[in-house]
Amino acid sequence: MSEVVSFKVRRELKRKMEMYRDRVNWADELRMFVENRVRELEALDNFQQVLSELEKASWSTPKGLSWELVREDRDSS
Repeated sequence: MSEVVSFKVRRELKRKMEMYRDRVNWADELRMFVENRVRELEALDNFQQVLSELEKASWSTPKGLSWELVREDRDSS
């Protein structure tokens, strides 16, 4: 199902668009532009949400883990 969206442009721009209507399907052009822009904004929102979740995450390691791993690596040589 589709909805109608309208917007205003300067009179001069509308005249220029009319000059090229035989070469450009303005409805398709605008539809594609809006779809791409919405995808970009959704991606940005998702990225910011992931960053927010990462900032909240606890990245600490148990005390002494580094020492144990280094010791284990040296002993395996």
